[in-house]
Amino acid sequence: MLDKTIAERQATVSQLDIEGRAFINGRMTHALSGKTRPSINPATGEELADVANCGTEDADLAVGYARAAFDRGTWSTMPPADRKMVLVRWAELIAEHAEEIALLECLDVGKPISDTTAVDVPAAIRTIRWSGEAIDKVYDEIAPTGPGSLALVQRLPLGVVTAIVPWNFPLSTTAWKLAPALATGNSVILKPASNTPLTAIRIATLAAEAGLPEGVLQVLPGPGGSLGEHLATHMDIDGMTFTGSTIVGKKLMGYSGRSNLKRTFLELGGKSPNIVFADSNLKKAANLAAVAVFYNGGQTCTAGTRLIIEESIKDSFLEMVVEAARHWMPGDPLDSATRMGPMIDKDQFSTVADYVEIGCNEGAQLLFGGGQTLTESGGYYHEPTVFTGVTNGMRIAQEEIFGPVLSVLTFTSAEQAVEIANDSVYGLAGAVWSNNINTAHKVAAAVRVGTMGINNYFGGDITVPFGGFKQSGNGRDKSIHAFHDYTELKTTWLELE
Repeated sequence: MLDKTIAERQATVSQLDIEGRAFINGRMTHALSGKTRPSINPATGEELADVANCGTEDADLAVGYARAAFDRGTWSTMPPADRKMVLVRWAELIAEHAEEIALLECLDVGKPISDTTAVDVPAAIRTIRWSGEAIDKVYDEIAPTGPGSLALVQRLPLGVVTAIVPWNFPLSTTAWKLAPALATGNSVILKPASNTPLTAIRIATLAAEAGLPEGVLQVLPGPGGSLGEHLATHMDIDGMTFTGSTIVGKKLMGYSGRSNLKRTFLELGGKSPNIVFADSNLKKAANLAAVAVFYNGGQTCTAGTRLIIEESIKDSFLEMVVEAARHWMPGDPLDSATRMGPMIDKDQFSTVADYVEIGCNEGAQLLFGGGQTLTESGGYYHEPTVFTGVTNGMRIAQEEIFGPVLSVLTFTSAEQAVEIANDSVYGLAGAVWSNNINTAHKVAAAVRVGTMGINNYFGGDITVPFGGFKQSGNGRDKSIHAFHDYTELKTTWLELE
């Protein structure tokens, strides 16, 4: 697919039948109010489709179907081996429609087609297939009791779970939520981000085609504020998972307390440190420093937005970083050569532009980029941007910008590097670059984050857990550990005669 021209892809796009209705009880349906909102292509500013704008009445209907499906047990008590076959078939169907789904993600989010084709779609397939294959390989326990007793420890599904996913990785994050939630027997209400619902709707139809029973999965496009709050406070929802901003995550925790104390786990913001020592492979570190902050336009919770460089190599290393940044100038997402697309919308572009101005006003030096580009496209394109002379007290070093803006800091000792890295309310990800195994391991162990790379960035796959420390959230996506978040432990104690 990556050998196609822009014109060839545009011809394919013109033939797409883009579905924007909600998916409730196994079928496509309009919002009960009849309201819609446009889905906008951030690369052009043009409308892609009218999408159902679901409200609280749609949520109540969907929750009712989800609860009824759970109580019937058609999915929740289905033999694990049978549930496995449905999820594996679902992954196969996504693979069969990979080109269509990659295009939808490219159009809806503004992601480069090279990323949606080679990263996002394969990651979703791998997540669903892996979780399906794991279903019948996870065992319950028998506790070590005395000979007169038998204690069984089971993991049972929570019941009805709400999954609220973000706009930056709508397909892969949706798979991270749906795969373990469904694998463990729950019914799920999925609320995609209001501006990027298209792939979620499409893969839900494929789940039904794969054999997922009616009512087990519902997809409700709609506003994050009113619809999200209603789901978060709903008394008949047992669990809630969310990926998004720390501000919203804190609200959701409060909503849980206001309602029925539904299990709530969150993957939130980040301001990740990327620490480079003088003895590392500097060319590789510089290239990956650009990837760490400019990938997906910096609209990544794990983005390495704080580059912390050993003072002795600052000037020479920054030359390499700026050279690497030049290769991340944004372009048309339908072009296979494009590495970075637009910001998701006008508001996010404005946020990034505001932070560039803040950085300049705070006294940081703008070393590269900093402005808008490709204005003739109608899209929201921002240049890759590098600030030097940054101190960790500046807002551009402490606050999550969610854009292609790199803040460069320096250190003179490993202890100072760790101190700078940990001086943040966040703790999601990070990396350290050093060819000294002792230095690398000591620094990696001391930095308080959920995922730390040594001589790499964005390391990991479905086999390892993902989540954060501090205000980057709680709970974990991916791996068998994610299964635990969607289950309750139940002990059954037998006294033997």
